[in-house]
Amino acid sequence: MRVIINHASIFDGTGSPVFSGSVAVENQRIVEISDSPIAPDSGDQVIDAQGKTLMPGLVEAHAHLTWPTSVEKFVPGMYLPPEELALTAARNARILLDHGFTSAYSAGALSKTLEISLNAQLTSGGMPGPRLVPSSVEREPPNESELDPGKVEAHAIGPEGVKAFVKECADIGAKAVKFLISGESALKPGASHELLYSKEELMAAGEQARESDVWLTGHAHANDAVKWGVEAGFRVLYHCTYADDDAIDMLAAKKDEIFVAPTIGIIQATLDANPPPHMDMTHMKEDAAIVLAAQKALVPKLRAKGIKLLPGGDYGFPFNPNGRNARDLELWVEHFGYTPAEVLQAATQFGGEIMGMGNELGLIKQGYLADLLLVDGDPTKDVTLLQNKANLHMIMQDGKLYKAPQNLTVNA
Repeated sequence: MRVIINHASIFDGTGSPVFSGSVAVENQRIVEISDSPIAPDSGDQVIDAQGKTLMPGLVEAHAHLTWPTSVEKFVPGMYLPPEELALTAARNARILLDHGFTSAYSAGALSKTLEISLNAQLTSGGMPGPRLVPSSVEREPPNESELDPGKVEAHAIGPEGVKAFVKECADIGAKAVKFLISGESALKPGASHELLYSKEELMAAGEQARESDVWLTGHAHANDAVKWGVEAGFRVLYHCTYADDDAIDMLAAKKDEIFVAPTIGIIQATLDANPPPHMDMTHMKEDAAIVLAAQKALVPKLRAKGIKLLPGGDYGFPFNPNGRNARDLELWVEHFGYTPAEVLQAATQFGGEIMGMGNELGLIKQGYLADLLLVDGDPTKDVTLLQNKANLHMIMQDGKLYKAPQNLTVNA
């Protein structure tokens, strides 16, 4: 039995112009793409797209499924009891899929094992959510900050301690291991320029990651944090705010192996936030303005070098909830000069690549996995359409209809 989508406007994920056509899906994969309607066989499910836009599912490249706040549930802080955190993470996974994110690369968790257990449920069909690259707990040296996910589990310091941590994460089933290579000035003034690990520790992490076949993910604002992350073989570096020309050249030399995600969403959310009177966000807003200006200058330089950039805006904080993720696409158009089609390519084709599935995910192409959205309107002209889940008439993941359109028929 096939699912046939006729009379669609197709955005294939490559950034090429939308074209009229039809698509057939069978056994998880796209089996036919035609410029004319595809005739159904008996038992085939048929969807008349009526000119709506068919596009690949979105990929969230900076997912925080254990960050508690979502568009459905406000949590004033970052702490939840373990049982509630587990249920909240499951809820967040479903929320991302509801909003068209059929895949997600984790940028760290508040628990060492929760995302690994969550991924087992997702892959077995036990609950809805995006295809997930699961991460272990965010690792940072022990400190006294209010937000210290690394305290969830004790861990040793030094190169051997870092190697042991990476190996343990791999052994329990994590695919990505997150390090805060530099600090975060939004939480502590000046911290974004501070290095939290020695170069020797990061090189040891890279050595163990290659041995254990896991990917390293880095929070890296500081210039040397970017350089050391590149040298250590990190797969993705977030922020890269203060990267100088030498660091950019290092990234460019590894452009086939590394991804950069500027995380503009959290910056804009900080600038837009209206906190209650007892919460002073003056410093956070001042820092956000500095970071925004730096990233607006940085991104064109990275693009000019051919470095693959990915949207993903640190969603899950109280003022930047999970479920608002598609707002990043609009912000890339507004702040970084992308066209809607260019940022959609970053969120689909390049998203498939960061998932390690670039040869079968992120494009509408024969033989590729059928992660598909049917959108009311043309997001290549107005990317804000994707911020409203009501505009998603169909959500398909792995060839299965998670959200079926109302005009679905079965051919007799």
